[in-house]
Amino acid sequence: MDATVLAQQVANGLSIGLVYALMAIGFTLIFGVLNVVNFAHGEIYTLGAFAGLLLITALAPPLWAVIGLVLLSGGIAGVVLERLAFRPFRRFRDEASLKSKAMREATLLSSLAVSIIVREALELKFSGEMQTIAQQYLLQAPIQLGPVTLTDGNLIIFALSAAMLLALQFVLYRTRIGLAIRAVSNNVLGAQFVGIDTTRAIVATFVVGSMLGAVAGIMVGLYQGAIFPQMGFDPGVKAFVAMVMGGLSSIPGAVVCALVIGVSESVATQFFSDGWKALVSYGFLLATLWFFPSGIFGFKKEKM
Repeated sequence: MDATVLAQQVANGLSIGLVYALMAIGFTLIFGVLNVVNFAHGEIYTLGAFAGLLLITALAPPLWAVIGLVLLSGGIAGVVLERLAFRPFRRFRDEASLKSKAMREATLLSSLAVSIIVREALELKFSGEMQTIAQQYLLQAPIQLGPVTLTDGNLIIFALSAAMLLALQFVLYRTRIGLAIRAVSNNVLGAQFVGIDTTRAIVATFVVGSMLGAVAGIMVGLYQGAIFPQMGFDPGVKAFVAMVMGGLSSIPGAVVCALVIGVSESVATQFFSDGWKALVSYGFLLATLWFFPSGIFGFKKEKM
């Protein structure tokens, strides 16, 4: 493989990896706060894509308005998800309940049930077929950068992902709600004792994570030109692997590992057929669990 082909595949992989990173952050935020995995996060990604499709079909707004409204719809979906699938299991606030493995397993199964319900509902409404997006919204215009050919979609994904990652850092480290989220993530009982509204912080976590996931969904839809009800499964798995590789609760670790997975998958397509590229992420997962049980960027704590 010559240098030009390698550069092209790395550029494509970075674009894919940034989408995985936006989803992995949602997984990581929620796990860091509640110590449970949100298996409905892939459906938030799908809902973001379908919300964008409905907006384009009904109103035909400019692209920036589509992104803004998808952000809003993702935030609303996060609030609803937290209320239906997670809050009922937080009615007991003593230390034993908060650390109960049975409670975590019940929450995990609850999010899995919501995932299945949403996916089946989308199939009933839209069928399992590909839903195409209007041509004028597609992000597929070629852009030549030396020997590398990109599309405007690649550049928009780069720019929007970078902007959202910077905005996330600002929210977490420069706002009161970000301070509350980090406090609850560190010690939920301690946060309660000092007067932090833990429910508000948890809802905010779901809102932020779901907004990132929803925007990732519509960006991929505009880049690929079509969406379908099962589209959230594959990137959801890759984002989950990135979270595990990064150490479960490390946002920088999840972002770095998501980029590694994206680039590795893209480069691997030069050696294997496209259908085999999933082995890359699963291989990374097995290697991480074998050699880095706490994650590459993680630290030792209670096992999931």
